[in-house]
Amino acid sequence: MSVPDTGAQPSGEVDAQPAGAWADYLAAAQRLDAVRRAASAAAGEQAATLQAAQQELSAVRARLAPQRARLIQDFGVPEAALIPQPNDQALAAQTVAAGPAAVLGALRQARATADAADAGMLGAGPGTALPLRPWARNLLVYGPFAAAVLIVQIVLYLIAPSGSLPTYALLCGLSLPVLAYGLGWLTIGFVYGGGPEKVDRTPLVGAITCLTPVLLTCMGVGLLAFIR
Repeated sequence: MSVPDTGAQPSGEVDAQPAGAWADYLAAAQRLDAVRRAASAAAGEQAATLQAAQQELSAVRARLAPQRARLIQDFGVPEAALIPQPNDQALAAQTVAAGPAAVLGALRQARATADAADAGMLGAGPGTALPLRPWARNLLVYGPFAAAVLIVQIVLYLIAPSGSLPTYALLCGLSLPVLAYGLGWLTIGFVYGGGPEKVDRTPLVGAITCLTPVLLTCMGVGLLAFIR
């Protein structure tokens, strides 16, 4: 008697197929988990780098602000010379184009440069003559001429006859300040000129300085007249 053929496969082959599919599924799941872990680690590293870059940026800004102020006030550097030029901006953009890590590296390099600049300015501190600003430098020239005008006016007031005082006051008030201003103008050009750049004579500072003796003399004469 023959056994009918039902078309069923042996049990070993039936169990082998689910086992192979399960193994493939496990392998795919492991690969996906590895990708997820790598992406999570990269995102965490990028977030940490961005946070460090922000802190570094704040530190660099805090260092550059006093340096900028000192360069302008103490060293007389023009403010326009501290503004980044287009080629500087293009170079900086190229430096940080690689991502947060490049930005962090550039900021650390900037902080190192700021440290070196601080050390250099400390070396130019006590014991090193800093260049005077033009108005302060010119005041050292206009000031003595203005003092001479004040002395001459006081002497003329003391020796002038009482009736001729308005005439002396008018002549001194018109001529002596102009003479002091002209002498100061020529002296500044003679002492500080001769270079490739035009010397700044600060005419407003010179005019105020040379007119101050006249104002002081008028105030003194008016005070004496009021007391008498």
